[in-house]
Amino acid sequence: MKKTLIALSMASFFACMQSIPAQAQILSVRDQARVIDENLADRFSNLLPGMMEQTGIDMWIVISREYNEDPVLKTMLPAEWLNARRRTILVFYRNPQTKTIERLAVARYDFGSNIKAAWDTQKFPDQWDALVDIVKQRNPQKIGVNTSQHFAHADGLDHTEYQELIQKLPANFSSRVVSAEPLAIRWLETRTAREMQFYPQLINATHKIIEEGFSEQVITPGITTSEDVVWWFRQKIRDLGYDTWFHPTVDIQRVDPKTEGSERSFAIKPKADVIQPGDLIHVDIGTTYLRLNTDIQQHAYILKPGETSVPAAIQQAFVKANRLQDILTMQFKEGKTGNQVLAGALAQAKTENIQASIYSHPIGYHGHAAGPAIGMWDNQASVPGTGDQALRKNTAYSIELNASSMIPEWKKSIRIMLEEDAFFDGETVRYIDGRQKVIYPIPRPSNYNQ
Repeated sequence: MKKTLIALSMASFFACMQSIPAQAQILSVRDQARVIDENLADRFSNLLPGMMEQTGIDMWIVISREYNEDPVLKTMLPAEWLNARRRTILVFYRNPQTKTIERLAVARYDFGSNIKAAWDTQKFPDQWDALVDIVKQRNPQKIGVNTSQHFAHADGLDHTEYQELIQKLPANFSSRVVSAEPLAIRWLETRTAREMQFYPQLINATHKIIEEGFSEQVITPGITTSEDVVWWFRQKIRDLGYDTWFHPTVDIQRVDPKTEGSERSFAIKPKADVIQPGDLIHVDIGTTYLRLNTDIQQHAYILKPGETSVPAAIQQAFVKANRLQDILTMQFKEGKTGNQVLAGALAQAKTENIQASIYSHPIGYHGHAAGPAIGMWDNQASVPGTGDQALRKNTAYSIELNASSMIPEWKKSIRIMLEEDAFFDGETVRYIDGRQKVIYPIPRPSNYNQ
């Protein structure tokens, strides 16, 4: 009876949600917590067993202390937990005979509903002794811990905890401790079918926020500054019930050669300036919801008096950047490394006379997430470590890049800097909520239709 009532209430809830504007379809904090916990249960049950088998790790030990959380543990926290508590130790053991996963928390209480407490404080007053007993009883041949040279996401075991663990484990077990980097990366980068049901909403919301921010509703040429728009974005994201994982940037390219224009270094923050007619403006923005993140860059153009559309040369530069996106995503193939994808895309771009720069990255639980790096803005050759990581199916990426084009009327080149979030199913890449193909004009002409 209780399940029936829950089903009916949720059906009513979603029916109600469909009747209100898309940007308002945000779950309450309580319902967000429910979805997060259900999603974790799905991942623990349906993803983790296969991942541990693929990486050959029999036991995965994740250790964190309160306010110094391992990035992996942060993704495993029950929705009601905002931090670890005291020292939290999670143990995942794969039984080689039954091929089942045992989930244990060496803690004083259950780790939410997904992981049961397994510390008898009467028998083992010392938490490390309780952990050692679990290890001895199960006799794993390969014990993974979160240490990594190249991935901060997989390097969450701090020095003190590592020392104590190794000192407490008997020698025959401490010698079996290995880096869990391959397992940690798979856990972080893999997107589930359930996640891909609600991920599009967040990306769509980010697109809608940009579309509104890059309009006459927010920007008045000659009055509004780029910094005004930056803070409008921050406030809008917060007001809608989302969060952001970095402070947005809005920068300006214009014909005036004295401005920083398109050739500014990415190491330098764009300066605040009054937005004027004839400006090409660009935003870099990322939102967070249900522990997933977006990372998107788009453009708008401020129409000058008498103009009814974006100048042809600028729009053509945008088309060239769209083509660079296609060139990059065509290189995706399961098993290829990020460096191989980068090299192939840059080589193809060169044959098409596109002045390209590619710096794409995985996205998901983190904005700059675990998985293969495909170039860096300051390294277009080969990215050591992270660029050597292979592409795997069911992963998401920010397709981030820029293409430079000469604008004859401006007597200088501009950079079209694009970033859109996409999903790789192992065979093809699809944009999760489409991509920008036309620069937003401000103000919108009455006949405008992107």
